[in-house]
Amino acid sequence: GDESLIDELLSTMADQGTDFTLAFRRLAELAHPQPDGEEDTRSFFSLGPAFDAWLERWQQRLAHDTMSPARRRSMMMTLNPVFIPRNHLIQEAIDAAIDGGDLRPFHQLVDVLASPYDYEGDKQRYATPPREDQVVRQTFCGT
Repeated sequence: GDESLIDELLSTMADQGTDFTLAFRRLAELAHPQPDGEEDTRSFFSLGPAFDAWLERWQQRLAHDTMSPARRRSMMMTLNPVFIPRNHLIQEAIDAAIDGGDLRPFHQLVDVLASPYDYEGDKQRYATPPREDQVVRQTFCGT
């Protein structure tokens, strides 16, 4: 049933080290693909081949759902942001403020996070996980 499908997805995501935020956003986009030209995460995030079999079963399941694809996509999009306050971006804003008194990175981050569901391609860097050299090992709260 649906629970086993979800359990399998979560297990695959954990095994692959998948970014959960982007994976769920990508699934929302795949729930009812839009015509080419609409901004989405496909240009920089893919679920990858490990998800192919799962995606096929999910799409078969959706074909039997009574909800319209457009409604499903709309509901999923309201629950799955593309932008979240990622530690490396927060640290970048803190460093700019402390090291140079520059609050622009902070204000830019706040502006992006004010509309976390509205993807715009020019803001891609706010959606992507950190590179290895950007990983924050300890946050300001000690975690």
